Amino acid sequence: MRLRRTILRALGPLCSALLSLAALASGTDQLKAFVENTRSARANFSQAVASKSGRKPQLSQGAFVFSRPGRFRWSYETPYAQLIVGDGEKLWIYDPDLNQVTVRKLGQALGSSPAALLAGDNAMEKNFVLTDAGSDDGLEWVEAKPKAQESSFLGVRLGFRDDLPRVMEVRDNFGQTTTLRFSRFERNPRLAPDLFRFVPPKGADIIGE
Repeated sequence: MRLRRTILRALGPLCSALLSLAALASGTDQLKAFVENTRSARANFSQAVASKSGRKPQLSQGAFVFSRPGRFRWSYETPYAQLIVGDGEKLWIYDPDLNQVTVRKLGQALGSSPAALLAGDNAMEKNFVLTDAGSDDGLEWVEAKPKAQESSFLGVRLGFRDDLPRVMEVRDNFGQTTTLRFSRFERNPRLAPDLFRFVPPKGADIIGE
């Protein structure tokens, strides 16, 4: 018993040190750990879009799932329905109210987009410049700026805790900031392949390829 207490006392400082190091993992380190260790995921999200003019933010909610590389399903549920599906080859955007489908090649659409930071492959630094952005509100932040000059957005900030993304902020070229807050994040669930298939509804207008 005395030997066990001695061992526990000796291990105590080491365990505390290891826990401290884990807590100090930077935003960049946590992003890379998330990409490396997460092959699939699902979560709920709330979204707020704030304009440069300071108007009241546009609010929406929904859910998403993804399976690397490049397969994802992003569903807006309120206040207006919209479905975005990446099937590994094409990107489908469906607006039920308009009964309209927009389709593009996934590689061109995903490449250096904010979605690539979550659902893309491991080649993040090919398309983004990653910079640690410090700690705030209990999160470790990383800034990702697209290398492509023709990108439709200026940059993305991701807030991590426990190697999971909790907040994503996207600043676009029109002065808007889109803030996504994730909840009920589940890593590496089993996902049905049908989630990443999209068949345009009968009679829908199809725009694009």
